Amino acid sequence: MTHKFITINGTNIGPDFPPYIIAELSANHNGKIEQALKSIEVAAQCGVDAIKIQSYTPDTMTINCDEDDFQIKGGLWHGYKLYDLYQWAQTPFEWHQQLFDKAKEVGITLFSTPFDESAVELLESLDAPAYKLASFEITDLPLIKRIAQTGKPLIISTGMANMEEIEEAITTAKENGCTELVVLHCISAYPAPVEQANLATIVDISQRFDVISGLSDHSLGTVVSVTSIALGASLIEKHFTLDRNDKGPDAEFSLEPEEFKRLVKETKEAYQAIGSAGYERKPVEHASMKFRRSLYFVNDIKHDQIITENHIRRIRPGYGLAPKHYQALLGKRVNKDIKRGTAVSWDYIVNEEKNDD
Repeated sequence: MTHKFITINGTNIGPDFPPYIIAELSANHNGKIEQALKSIEVAAQCGVDAIKIQSYTPDTMTINCDEDDFQIKGGLWHGYKLYDLYQWAQTPFEWHQQLFDKAKEVGITLFSTPFDESAVELLESLDAPAYKLASFEITDLPLIKRIAQTGKPLIISTGMANMEEIEEAITTAKENGCTELVVLHCISAYPAPVEQANLATIVDISQRFDVISGLSDHSLGTVVSVTSIALGASLIEKHFTLDRNDKGPDAEFSLEPEEFKRLVKETKEAYQAIGSAGYERKPVEHASMKFRRSLYFVNDIKHDQIITENHIRRIRPGYGLAPKHYQALLGKRVNKDIKRGTAVSWDYIVNEEKNDD
């Protein structure tokens, strides 16, 4: 892989580091800056690495038009006109300075998804540490080019994109100066059904495109995110809300604070659990060794007496010779009087070399 890790605000992200967890605020501030500021504060308390916003206005997303093409039919936002949905869901440009200041104050990284060049200019003026490209914008190569030219780390979501489109996006980013890139597997459905998660794609993205890979998760709950860690996801993005009852545009498939705390905890534990392949005895196992079976004298035996099946057994604890020596010991003579309950050792056997295995 070209880059084993990228760095956002001093935190390394890659296969050799704990998963980087992003709380996606999106539109869950419900048009209230106080709620956006509170969300940043609470997200920091949940232990996430970053909180992400989205930078657009309804006019940078679409036009105010009543034609049929501009009406949303079906799904979570059925009945909305595109312009009205973005009017509701936007994080106004004039909020951005306050949001960045708040993130700095509570010690959490904040960055954004720009949806056009004017948003990139705004975020550059605020010294955003990284950029995210939304799945729906992956075919907007001029936007990718502009983001890449900032030289900042870029995270690209791949929802709906085919292999050729992903390849074009990655190539455009790299050719325009992006050297730190993460590509996220993503299913662009809200919520995304667990049975269509196809998490095996995370591994394939990393190998096929020679990039760090991760997951943008729109499923309900935490199972998909936690499972993705075992498949090599280095970064998880998940929607965050203070309260699903607020009924924000993305509230239904967002996690509340307690759920997000669990996500952070369980993904870190999943990462720790992977470890590395190996068969050496683990430090924590040493104390259990005494509960293995081994050979013990289960009856008294006199000096020079021959060992029979009445004298030794394979029992717990594990301080005697290994059970594999049982047959070899039958018929041997002992070199001293031995009491019942003594662990068998080669030291007690006549004419036997000491052999500690």
